Parts: sequence; C-alpha cells; structure tokens
Amino acid sequence: MLKYLIVVSSFFYSQICLSQTADEKAIRASLHSQTVAWNNGDLVGFMQSYWDNDSLIFIGSAGPTYGYDKTLANYKKNYPSKDYMGQLNFDLIQIRPLHPNLYFVIGKWALVRKAGNVGGHYTLLLKKIKGVWKIIADHSS
Repeated sequence: MLKYLIVVSSFFYSQICLSQTADEKAIRASLHSQTVAWNNGDLVGFMQSYWDNDSLIFIGSAGPTYGYDKTLANYKKNYPSKDYMGQLNFDLIQIRPLHPNLYFVIGKWALVRKAGNVGGHYTLLLKKIKGVWKIIADHSS
C-alpha cells in the first residue's frame, strides 16, 4: 500500500511541476510577445497580454488607472511615437505561482530611446482566463 501511495503521490507531484513549468513558459512567452510588439511600435499588440476588462488595474507614477481602454489610452498618450517608445527590454527577476490560476511576477524594464532612456521595476499579477494568462494588475515604476 505504501508503494502505491508513493507512486500516486509522485505522479501527481510531477503533474503539478509540469503544469507550473508549462504555465511559467506561457507567461514568459506572453511577456516576450509584449516586448516584440512594443519594439515594433505596436501598442495594441503590446496590450494583448492585458486583461481586456474594466477591472484591469495599472499603477504607474500618476497613480492607478482602471480598465483596459484607459490603460491603452494612457500608453498612447505617453508613448505617441517610436522615438518615445524606443526599444523595450524586460528582465524577469521572479515568477511565483500563488494559485494554479494566479502568478506573481517581479521584473525590471528598460527603454532605450531617442527621447531619453528610462527604466524601473514592475510587479504583475497574472490570471489564467479561458486558458490564457492575462495581466490583471500591473504596478510599474
């Protein structure tokens, strides 16, 4: 009986680890897609990783913004041209599962641009919605 429990426990543990690894890969791929879209000057493509919902929260230097549309409008206002967008680089520091459908991400961002280089840190809360990882909260400073 003990051998059976060990085998079953090992199977479920390996499935959890594989799931987390697959989820982490999906999150990394989503953030990479954001970088590619940004560097192509595509703000709408960049926003594909965000939850398209009025409950999305983005916290930046001006304080919180609520909703996908307002967040996109702020990006368009603050980055009106390729000179302001520049080249984005994300450096992931930590990706931590909080729940099977919820991840916490810490990272650094940097923009190399003609309008002056800028950078900072970010924390993201991602939720798996309809099988896709979406940013539901973003605090970037």
